[in-house]
Amino acid sequence: MKVWIDGRLVDKADAKVSVFDHGLLYGDGVFEGIRVYHGKIFECEAHLDRFYQSAKAIRLAIPMTRDAVRAAMEETIKANNFTDCYIRLVVTRGVGSLGLSPVRCEKPSVFVITDLLELYPREMYEKGLSIITASVIRNHPNAISPRVKSLNYLNNILAKLEAIDAGVPEAIMLNSEGNVAECTADNIFIVHDGEVQTPQTHDGVLEGVTRRVMLQLCRRLNIPCVEKTLQRHDLYIAAECFLTGTGAEVIPVTKIDNRIIGSGQPGPITQKLIEAFHRFTKE
Repeated sequence: MKVWIDGRLVDKADAKVSVFDHGLLYGDGVFEGIRVYHGKIFECEAHLDRFYQSAKAIRLAIPMTRDAVRAAMEETIKANNFTDCYIRLVVTRGVGSLGLSPVRCEKPSVFVITDLLELYPREMYEKGLSIITASVIRNHPNAISPRVKSLNYLNNILAKLEAIDAGVPEAIMLNSEGNVAECTADNIFIVHDGEVQTPQTHDGVLEGVTRRVMLQLCRRLNIPCVEKTLQRHDLYIAAECFLTGTGAEVIPVTKIDNRIIGSGQPGPITQKLIEAFHRFTKE
């Protein structure tokens, strides 16, 4: 496998960053997870928008143009002979000193990894997930905005550990006000009275690219959809629930905190949107 790092393709075993890189030392950097379907980068411009916006928010200047980043991803896909795969696009602050200040980091480092990915077993897409609510909350926006896809995912990881301890694959994270934000790696949607609902940006969500596509598909299919503040109670009484994410794509949820959601099976609107999403990726 080949990895693109700072302008060149190297073997996976030789793809290394310095122990003095501030991305490693302090989580100082941003990333994107991107899908490739049928040889084409899915929603490439939307991912590049978020990549550059996240970097700008943390005052990190990516040392490449958008066209150059796109070309690096395409070069890596081709070098690994992939037509359907997952891309991890990363920029770190670069090599610096052991001090916290980023001023001594002379040049950011950019790398592109491509690999095959299946986040959940096929059975879970057919029968739905069981998930829990984590005690770990989403980042407060006055600390670091949840809209920044940074390399520091420690609170998500701690929530993920709670899910693993509970024997489930995913956990819901609440915000500082106790309202629903998102899951550790996915955005969350519910269906109530025929309306698709998902938390708003200011509820502490990462504005997922797949989330945005799902809202577009709802409008295309004339399914009522709205972004609104949700509480756990709203999840518990929902008729349907599903998660979206680059890795997960669209996956049903049939149990939350040991409460059966709807009929306990993937609902009709969820199934309709899953089918629509798969058609959209082929377009």
